[in-house]
Amino acid sequence: MSLTQVKTAIAHELRNTPVKINSAHPGWVKTELGGEGAMMDIASGAKTGVELAILPNDGPSGGFFHLGEPVAW
Repeated sequence: MSLTQVKTAIAHELRNTPVKINSAHPGWVKTELGGEGAMMDIASGAKTGVELAILPNDGPSGGFFHLGEPVAW
């Protein structure tokens, strides 16, 4: 089973709870790993994770997101 399938299965199992299972793509961030050529500063790179951490109970689950938008796997 792939990681995507596992995440989707867990999201399905928890669908009637307030727990959300999502993945975040922070973007190309100016860090030691991303380097100076990266397009985003650290604060911008954190936005997706923060958005997913504060989702309302009726928010999405089982998805992959970048800056509030779903991303195809």
